Amino acid sequence: MLPGSIQITGEALSAAEIKDICESLKENSVRLLSVRGCQLSDRDFGRVCRGVAESHSLAQLNLNLGVVSTIGRTKQLADALKANRSIQTLFLHGSPLLDTGLVTLNGALSTHPSLVSLDLGDCMLGDEAVRLICGMLPPDGAKSGLKELTLSANPAISSQGWARLAIAVAHSSQLRVLNLDYNPLGDQIAGMLAVAVASSRTLEVLDLEGTGLTNQSAQVFLDMVENYPTSLRVLVLSENDISPELQQQISDLLSEGEEEEDKDGEARGSSVTPRDKGAWVPHSNSSSAQMVLMSSGLGESYLAETEM
Repeated sequence: MLPGSIQITGEALSAAEIKDICESLKENSVRLLSVRGCQLSDRDFGRVCRGVAESHSLAQLNLNLGVVSTIGRTKQLADALKANRSIQTLFLHGSPLLDTGLVTLNGALSTHPSLVSLDLGDCMLGDEAVRLICGMLPPDGAKSGLKELTLSANPAISSQGWARLAIAVAHSSQLRVLNLDYNPLGDQIAGMLAVAVASSRTLEVLDLEGTGLTNQSAQVFLDMVENYPTSLRVLVLSENDISPELQQQISDLLSEGEEEEDKDGEARGSSVTPRDKGAWVPHSNSSSAQMVLMSSGLGESYLAETEM
């Protein structure tokens, strides 16, 4: 039987439910485990972590919305990740980790052999956490690194922290998707990110929704897309003080670049398929033709929540 999924949202989990989850993990019958926003005792959380440690089938783990609520749980999760070898995608959105929590998790995250997608949105992170995250974006391809990173809604990160991240992104040999929405970035930091995007050989998706940008930032990105080769295919600029015309111009140029690349791939006999590129879905109902990638980084294209 192929591994399946367990998805529970916002419930108080009973001891019987925890037992079933743990048995399924140990029997390697679960590929996706999501207990998003669920309530469980510290003892039961520890049991789940032990099950995660023993699982060889688990590829996606969703603990969003406060499930990892204490430093004690963070330590238990770190121990589980050190033993686990199969997880590719980890969602911790809305967990009060702080920098101390990421310090606790860093050893397990940075050395995990399979992890390619990490959501640390709304985790109350600061500059020390960003420094550690940059270490998960290796520059030379000598080791595997993150392909998808979410740092949405972490307002405690300073301009120095964002500058450090921009440098890491510029030299990362792996990163494809970067979600920085709902951070107070402003035009200066957006300028740094534009340079990083222009330098990156791999970054395809950048989400800057609601980050305090103006037409100044949009013009910088427009100039970059018009005049320099880039891997970027999607730039999300909604909920900023940017004119719809500029947003549309950027979107149209990115779409043209993607179409030209597709034609070149066909001419070379490329076998690229939509699945290889990820699953693309509309990000909002706005008139701008912008899309956002919601793939999990896995071989199959099943989707999961990346935010609240």
